[in-house]
Amino acid sequence: MKFQVLTLFPEMFEAVQKSVLGKAIEKGLIEIDLINIRDFSKDKHKKVDDTPYGGGAGMVMKPDVVYDAYQSLQTKAKVIYLSPQGKVLDQNKVVELSKEKELILLCGHYEGIDQRVLDKIVDEEVSIGDYVLTGGEIPAMVLIDTVARYVKGVLNEESIKEESFTNGLLEYPQYTKPEIFQDMAVPEILKSGHHKKINEWRRKEAIKNTYRKKPNLLETEMGKQYLKEIEDENK
Repeated sequence: MKFQVLTLFPEMFEAVQKSVLGKAIEKGLIEIDLINIRDFSKDKHKKVDDTPYGGGAGMVMKPDVVYDAYQSLQTKAKVIYLSPQGKVLDQNKVVELSKEKELILLCGHYEGIDQRVLDKIVDEEVSIGDYVLTGGEIPAMVLIDTVARYVKGVLNEESIKEESFTNGLLEYPQYTKPEIFQDMAVPEILKSGHHKKINEWRRKEAIKNTYRKKPNLLETEMGKQYLKEIEDENK
C-alpha cells in the first residue's frame, strides 16, 4: 500500500518509518512518499500562506501552492484531508481505508487551507478526535500507523484478531515475567497450559474490560450477546 503525504514538515514523519512500519517498508509492503508543499511555492521566500479574506487571526494556506503539489503526483488516488471537521477515525474507517491500494494525505497548517482547493481535490475529511492540533502531520501519522497494520503481511493475522476493537471488544489483560511483581501474581489459568480454558478466560476478561472502560461498544447486537454470556455464567 502506498501513502503519499502532502506536508510542510516532511521531517516529522521520520519516526513513523521505524519499528514495525520500518520493517514493512523494507519488505515493500508499504511505501510512504513525502511531498513538501513548500517546494511548489513561486514566492522567492517560499511563502505558502497569506492573510484570510474578511479578516481574522492567523494565516491560510494558498490554494495554488497546494494544488501544484497535488498535480505533481504521478497518480490520483483518494485524497484525505486531515481536519478536525472530518469524520472521526474509528476501527471501521481504518479497515475501510486499508482496502485502498493508495492514499493521498493532505496536511493543513496555520488556520487551514483555502476552501477552493479543498473543494477541487479532497475526497474525504478525516479527524482523529474532536480537538484542534497545530497541523495535520500527527493525524496523518496516526492514520498511516493504524491503516498500515491491516495491510497483509505487516502484522501476524492472529495478532490482529486479538487486538482491541477487532471483534467489538477491548483486548484482555496481558502478563509477562516476572511471575510475581509487587506481591501481584500472574493469574493461575495463564500458567496452566490449557489453551481452551485460557481462551475462554481471555474472552471473558475482554468483555469485562470493555464493560468497565468502553461500555458503549457493547450497545451493538454483538455486544449484547457478549453481556448475556457473562450474565448467564453468573446465574
